[in-house]
Amino acid sequence: MSEVEQHTVPMDAPRLDQYLVGLLTGQSRNRVQRLIADGHVRVNDATARAGLRLRKGDRLSWELPPTAPTRLQPEAMDLRVLYEDDDLVVIDKPAGLVVHPGPGHATGTLVHGLLARAAGWSTIGGAERPGIVHRLDRDTSGLIVVARNDETHRALTRQLQQRVMTRRYRAIVVGEVADPAARIEAPIGRDVKHRQRMMVVAGGREAITEFVRLGVAGGHSLLQVSLTTGRTHQIRVHLAYIKHPVLGDPIYGRRSPLIARPALHAEALSLRHPRTGKLMTWRAAPPEDFELAWNSLSARTIR
Repeated sequence: MSEVEQHTVPMDAPRLDQYLVGLLTGQSRNRVQRLIADGHVRVNDATARAGLRLRKGDRLSWELPPTAPTRLQPEAMDLRVLYEDDDLVVIDKPAGLVVHPGPGHATGTLVHGLLARAAGWSTIGGAERPGIVHRLDRDTSGLIVVARNDETHRALTRQLQQRVMTRRYRAIVVGEVADPAARIEAPIGRDVKHRQRMMVVAGGREAITEFVRLGVAGGHSLLQVSLTTGRTHQIRVHLAYIKHPVLGDPIYGRRSPLIARPALHAEALSLRHPRTGKLMTWRAAPPEDFELAWNSLSARTIR
């Protein structure tokens, strides 16, 4: 167990977990929430809830327990690796592959494949998420970066928080989008009636999505989408919010005979390499099911 650290809050803050994420560099919000839930964080010498509103003068104390070694079993997978070195790996994830273990997905995840590829991944995300810096939904295809060590993980997390790391997506949406480009600023929170869903809600976490319309065909639109923030289901929620849900999205839109999943692909990823400082960019073309869906609506080939 690490030493107990202490801090006095200089001004009011809306939530304990959000405040600690800013205070504990390199720790994800999920990790901070687990620390709070497990009693490793105290406010004025008492355990607290993640949503506790902080007041000026509140005394925080916390300790970081050592990460338990993973008990996950390696599973050999044919992963499409675009880049790999001693610090990070960039993978073009296929649709249908879950990133890390969770309810209903105890095996067969990207994490299991990483463990089979090599030992020694970052531990900051916890025993069930070695190497995982950010995630993609199961049915979203495309680029994801994973960290081989804790130093790299912390650096990449900072880049996400400071918006140095950029992610660009391609999406087919229902309806003809009128604006050639737009910015969506709408806070996102958990749907109180359906806990597996997210929704635009007052008081939710800041969420910003930008898009450029690339084409219109057959009552649908092809968009290039960029994330400024990275909330759960953000692109799907925001596009549904403006009445243009992602094609084939069974949660925020409806299923489609054109594609058996949400038509969403992470096509580009840019970051500064934590060791060299070099700006690096990777691109991955949409997979066949995505191209077939769009080509069925238009004679054009996606470029």
